Order: sequence, then structure tokens, then C-alpha cells
Amino acid sequence: MADKTRFLDKDYTRRQFLKLSGKSLAGLALSSSMLSVMGVTAQAVAEGKVTTWAFPQGLLVVNADKCVGCQRCEINCTLTNDGCCSSYISRVKVTRNLYSSRNGNGLYTENNWVYFPDTCRQCADPACGNACPMGAIYAGEDGIRRVDAEKCVGCGACTQACPWHMPTVNPATKKSSKCVMCGACVEGCPSGALSIVLWDDVTAAAQQV
Repeated sequence: MADKTRFLDKDYTRRQFLKLSGKSLAGLALSSSMLSVMGVTAQAVAEGKVTTWAFPQGLLVVNADKCVGCQRCEINCTLTNDGCCSSYISRVKVTRNLYSSRNGNGLYTENNWVYFPDTCRQCADPACGNACPMGAIYAGEDGIRRVDAEKCVGCGACTQACPWHMPTVNPATKKSSKCVMCGACVEGCPSGALSIVLWDDVTAAAQQV
């Protein structure tokens, strides 16, 4: 049985969620109010189907239990940011998890496909930014790390350096890009597999007994 960490109300902080960013919440005992604000069930958490990403604005919650693999998040992402539909250059990745075994995901097991939305972890010490020879990846005033298209030369060093290969070089523009938490993926999700919970709501839920 996995060890469970009971988060006390005062311990629900952005700093703690940053430590969990991009990781499954399995093994954590979350309060009913926190489960409610995140829109997930205790069973989904226990089964390792819930992942959160900590951004300056709040938590991006991914519930793989609700993901139907429709790829609308990828479509909305690229329509909003690139003016075209492309799974390849999308900042949120679903298709690659469906068709490949990258990072051990996307496998066909037990008569079912394994797929879920995946995106940039916004690492405190970003391997992508450290590897960029042009210094094109920077943190904006809102804390979100972005790619400066004017500096980017499309070398792909960021893609190779990222443990999850999240930055993607657009074959047409020869520029790399990564998630900036614009929310387009959430708005386009028809099943509720993606949601953004603002930090104020996280704090309020944490304070409820």
C-alpha cells in the first residue's frame, strides 16, 4: 500500500504543488473540498489518473479518466496560437501518447489505449532554457516561460534537452514553441478532462474542513 501524505489546510500552497507539478497525485489523501474544486474523484486520484501542473495563475488539472482522445485540445491550441490545426506542433500533446510509446505512455494494454493530455511542466530550472544557445526561452512578468521567436533559430536543442520533449519546432516557421497556459485547450475540452483552478480557489478549498 502506497504511503499517503495528508495535506493539512495550511500546507496547500503553490510551492507544494510546484513540487508535484507534472506528477500523478496517487498516494495523496485529498480533502473532499479539494477534490470538488479540482473536479476529480478520490478513486481517479488513487488510480493515478489525475495529474496537476502548477502555473503562476493556478493549477492545470488533467483527469485521464475523462479524456476520450478526441484531440480537440490540440486543435484549439494550434488554432489559437498558430492559426492552423496541427497535432504535431500543439503545445498540449495527446496524439503522440496515443500512437507511440514515448516515455512509456501510449501503449495498447489490456484491450485499451492509454492516452491523456500532456504539456510543459514549467520547470523551476528549465532544461529547455538552459540548453538554448540563443537564450530564446525566458520567463515573462507572469512567470510563464516563453519562446522568443526573434531569437529562436529552430535548432531543436530545447526539444532534446526537455525530459518530456515538450518544446516543438514548427517545420513551417522553423521556430520552437511551448505552452504558455492560454487556456485554449481547456475551453475546447468537451469531456472536462482539462481544467484550470485559480490559486484563490485552491486556497479556499484548502481552508475548508
